[in-house]
Amino acid sequence: MNWVVGLLLLLGIVGLGLSVWIVIPAPIFSLLPLSVGTPEISPGLMVLNTIAILLQILAFQFLRASSFRLLFLALIFSTIALLFSSIPVLQFPSANHRAEQTITRTLGQNYLQTIPIGIQSQWRSQPFQVLDIFRGIQERPIREDRSIPFANPDGIPLVMNVYRPQKPGVYPAIVTIYGGAWQRGNPGQDANFNRYIAAQGYVVWAISYRHAPKYHFPTQINDVRSALEFIQIHAAEYETDLNRIAFMGRSAGAQLASLAAYRDSPIRAKAMVNYYGPVDLTAGYYNIPTPDPIGSRSTLVTFLGGSPEDYGDRYRQASPIGTVKPGLPPTLLIYGDRDYIIRPQYGEHLTGALQETGNLAAMIRIPWADHAFDAVFNGVSNQFALYYTERFLAWALYRTDETQ
Repeated sequence: MNWVVGLLLLLGIVGLGLSVWIVIPAPIFSLLPLSVGTPEISPGLMVLNTIAILLQILAFQFLRASSFRLLFLALIFSTIALLFSSIPVLQFPSANHRAEQTITRTLGQNYLQTIPIGIQSQWRSQPFQVLDIFRGIQERPIREDRSIPFANPDGIPLVMNVYRPQKPGVYPAIVTIYGGAWQRGNPGQDANFNRYIAAQGYVVWAISYRHAPKYHFPTQINDVRSALEFIQIHAAEYETDLNRIAFMGRSAGAQLASLAAYRDSPIRAKAMVNYYGPVDLTAGYYNIPTPDPIGSRSTLVTFLGGSPEDYGDRYRQASPIGTVKPGLPPTLLIYGDRDYIIRPQYGEHLTGALQETGNLAAMIRIPWADHAFDAVFNGVSNQFALYYTERFLAWALYRTDETQ
């Protein structure tokens, strides 16, 4: 029966080897998927570790005493793994309570009463549904137009994808910008979110831009501006209400979306959603996180062409916190507390600056989440983020009471 003991020990080792990444940040880029993904599938890991513990306890009843030492070691591994994998679930109630307080304090205690019931009926009923971890989040039919060309600077074709509700009409819109350290990505990223939110009654414009290192800032924001000019011209063709548009970005895309929302732009944003975006690029250059899985300083140099000593103005112009002024659109910011690429403190700084200048801003922190948590679309963090993002967007773009 040595093979049984070996299998149970292996089960404990595998469970612990995965679950430990819920508490240990990735030291290098190649390990980042473990640090990002394991908190998001933690309920599944809880099931795995619980089954391992039950099998190990049962084995004590049937195996020889000579095997007890290895069985006990396996049981210790699985027990520790179960504790680690339980952290997101244990932290969820308090995180959700804080998020609910933040949203109602920012949007108003009665903000839901300003949103049509028909829109609310399409929302997620709970901020977390265990079954969705295993079955996925249900998709509903939409219309999708891919690879629409909108500009061709320097012979580089720039395209966008457009996602629309199944029923023809005129809808509010969301302009989304992908992340990827300004060096990689395409408008097909985040398609699950784009389809999900389009089905709720939005036109989603997923745009592209030229990448570093070949192109430095401000090329990227100029490309965003070109995309917005295209949207402005073709809004009617794609059933878009130009008076009800939100900008949304993730990571590097959130930095670009914030600049577009907070500065003069071809389209006036009515709301801004920032998922773990860079805020102060000069501070990001000098205050390197530990660990630093993407090489923050070299990433910024690649994007901006040099250090702050070389391009101080460029760093300031690329920093959303430097664009804050009165009269900006309401902003929702969502950051993970375990993010060692963009620390959540930067989101707090931007939130504070927005509020101090009289703007509406709400920041939600997810204690267990790493950078790019929403890459696991049906994961714990993205379910949580979706719940509040869809409410914020509906309040900003669909509410009937415009006095707030």
